[in-house]
Amino acid sequence: MARLNIDQLVEIAAREIRSNPKLDDVKDQKWHSDQFAVYLVWQGTEPLLPGRSYAFISPGTRINCSVSSLKFRLDPENKRQIAASTLNHLEIGYCNIELDHSIDYAPASADRNLGTFSLLDSLTGKKVATGLIQFGLRRATNIRWQEVEIDQAARAVAKQQKPYVLWFTGLSGSGKSTIASLLEKKLHALGHHTYLLDGDNVRHGLCRDLGFTDADRVENIRRISETARLFVDAGLIVIVSFISPFTTERRMARDLFKDEEFSEIYVNTPLEICEKRDPKGLYRKARRGEIKNFTGLDSPYEIPERADIILNGGKEEPEILADQVLDYLKQGKFI
Repeated sequence: MARLNIDQLVEIAAREIRSNPKLDDVKDQKWHSDQFAVYLVWQGTEPLLPGRSYAFISPGTRINCSVSSLKFRLDPENKRQIAASTLNHLEIGYCNIELDHSIDYAPASADRNLGTFSLLDSLTGKKVATGLIQFGLRRATNIRWQEVEIDQAARAVAKQQKPYVLWFTGLSGSGKSTIASLLEKKLHALGHHTYLLDGDNVRHGLCRDLGFTDADRVENIRRISETARLFVDAGLIVIVSFISPFTTERRMARDLFKDEEFSEIYVNTPLEICEKRDPKGLYRKARRGEIKNFTGLDSPYEIPERADIILNGGKEEPEILADQVLDYLKQGKFI
């Protein structure tokens, strides 16, 4: 079969929706939702990563979204549904997507114009997908934000501190966890209420179901970002120590917080030093091929371009680096 172009693939997705519209008997109502079942025709050169933030573009709308689950990939030739964890260039996928807030929409079977959208890469602005809405997910209409009597400000007053996130990023072996632990001890000694979210620790519970593929790493950071947001709402100073290798996910984490609530700290330790330290023996295993998708070797680490603090993890002792972060917090009157 000759390779189909984008327009042909979109038309195949449209026919799938027309054959099974699922309008849920609401033809006379106004459609409004923040979660949808959709067909995506992937146009990006990089694969789709569920959980990653993309820009959702439809008539009159631009909003952040993410693919919450990829149900299957559709074979355009025989319409067979194929299990998939990602989509590559010119592949059709059936997905659930989530938007940052609700929008008015129409299923593509009712209004092809309103039911069609595009996804853009949130960093480059390049188009990565054309999508068609099949229907809005009912669960989106059953959830409401529950207002509470005690808010973040009240919790911060009780703790006599400013809630804050210190996000440490760097290669495995860079010294992130050591510095973060020392910093927490120093803050605790000063009477501050803290919590340290460490990359290894959360994989024993919250993220124990995730592996180390790019898609799993994206979901890992999404979960930790949302957890950190809850802890900041509780009035805590949150110290996050994660490799967090991708710029897009670090930006997503930052965007969850106010400017005065978040600092990114890049522990800049050269790969050769990290590999020489190799405290867990992971680099040796990765070099022997026993570990796949290892950051810095066969999986990329994207160096931060807008880190608030850069620590020289290759030359300075962890105690000195922890003091540098503490001085930064004092000078900025964060503590």
